[in-house]
Amino acid sequence: MSEPTLTRYQSHGVTLLGDVSVPQGVSLAFTERTGGVSKGDYASLNLGNACGDDPSSVAENRRRALVALGAEGCADALVNPHQVHGDRIVVVRSAETGSVRTAQADAASGADAIVCTATKVPVLLCFADCVPVILVAPGGFAVAHSGWRGTIARIGAKAARTLATETGSSVSQVLAYVGPHIGREDYEVSPELAARFSAEFGPGVIWGERNLDLGAAVVGALLDAGVPRRSIACCDVSTASATERFFSYRAEHGSCGRHGAMAVMAGE
Repeated sequence: MSEPTLTRYQSHGVTLLGDVSVPQGVSLAFTERTGGVSKGDYASLNLGNACGDDPSSVAENRRRALVALGAEGCADALVNPHQVHGDRIVVVRSAETGSVRTAQADAASGADAIVCTATKVPVLLCFADCVPVILVAPGGFAVAHSGWRGTIARIGAKAARTLATETGSSVSQVLAYVGPHIGREDYEVSPELAARFSAEFGPGVIWGERNLDLGAAVVGALLDAGVPRRSIACCDVSTASATERFFSYRAEHGSCGRHGAMAVMAGE
């Protein structure tokens, strides 16, 4: 497979960061916050349905995001988990209606990564500083939510190994996309947490005295799992320093919407 890239582009009025080469038939993107209908703190393309926004606005925003991704025809199959800052993974193996409904219910009970080997089943996870990770392998993809708890539990690496197993691929064949998240310059943590991350991932993930480079830890875990460095593309924009483009729970003091990480695999 070719090396992954992230390109910023517009689609149907929505700004996306995605790999326009559509690797392995997977359309994937990270959304920005413009192009939606939400108001106030949630302006405007808020995709999160658990942060206090009007549900009808969220529904319209999700419709627009799926249209931008080219997945408007399979909106009923959308899998959007209830994210709980853990390392539980739900696997979607079939686009058959009953299987999708079961996966949707399973994800709604709590999960932070979805591995999908079915075509025409879009997956959406939502973010406002945590690290979004999209993985692609021959025959499937995964989307993971990696906050500090998920990162220290190595959920991205766990999702990569699960994706490889489910597709019969090697982890060395996985392409990884690390999306917009809070940067180390904006993320000061407690001395105790800094020490935990330094012990787990090495001192290189701590900047200064106790600023945490969450993205570097995620990348380190992917490398340890066997994903080649050349196969990892990263967005280096800090959400907390770019609130005109992305939502940031820390910079916006907890009152904000959520941008998304989305993927769908094409079918016949």
